[in-house]
Amino acid sequence: MSLSLEAITAFSTAAEMGSFSAAARRLGKSQSTISEAIANLEIDLGISLFERSGRQPVLTPAGQQLLSHARQVLDASDTLGRVAGLLGGGLEPRLTIVLSDTFQSESLEQMLRRFEQQFPALELETLVAEKEDVIDLVQSGRAQLGFVSGLAHYPADIGHHPMRDASHSSLYVSSLHPMARQPAVSREQLAAERELRLNTYYGPPSATLSARCWSAPSYLLLLEMTRLGFGWAELPCWLAVNFGGDELQELTVAGWPKAVRVDVVWSQARQPGRAAAWVLEQLMERG
Repeated sequence: MSLSLEAITAFSTAAEMGSFSAAARRLGKSQSTISEAIANLEIDLGISLFERSGRQPVLTPAGQQLLSHARQVLDASDTLGRVAGLLGGGLEPRLTIVLSDTFQSESLEQMLRRFEQQFPALELETLVAEKEDVIDLVQSGRAQLGFVSGLAHYPADIGHHPMRDASHSSLYVSSLHPMARQPAVSREQLAAERELRLNTYYGPPSATLSARCWSAPSYLLLLEMTRLGFGWAELPCWLAVNFGGDELQELTVAGWPKAVRVDVVWSQARQPGRAAAWVLEQLMERG
């Protein structure tokens, strides 16, 4: 039996998105193309994957069971493409990587030094984004690779691998803020002050502890707001130490600082060029 990867991708994406129309938008295809691909896959498999009697398609019991196998096939195809790109693929004219301010790693710095030696003439572009904004840049093709503080769930077309080095975050205020002089701070005290929080463009609003809140799409902007005394914020520890200096004070709060898992992510819908495949190989060997 020969199964179409395009049809398996349509099946997996439709199951994730909850509708054929949403899957079509994600994959950049028409709804009729997605519907036909899934229908042909059902014919090839000899079973129904979706129950279509309701307003939205719902996975059948057989579809639920086969979904994990479909994703394994797509993962294997992604691995094959990455290895092929590393062995014989063309060298892309530019490699774009999205970096997260949560992550400063010696292993990443060492990889970039090896990258410079391996691809001395290749243009390297770096962007900075956080959480779902990183995923959007990779999904859209604006960037080939990204680093993101570990998410609980990734889209079906996004490959991800944990980095070996964890990051850490903690709570900070301006050194002139009244809470900076307190030996310990409670959640009730935090709730009474203004919270400065990360708010990405494409991610859902995060829960807040305080009724008063300012937000920004980057940790550097949050650091500046914190330094100016507008409230307290969760910040990557390395960023606060390197750029906050004596103007920031880490708060003593139960449960903080916290370890932050960082993942490298890539699109499984696009075969990587030789440089992107090389970077992934380096990071996954040492991750």
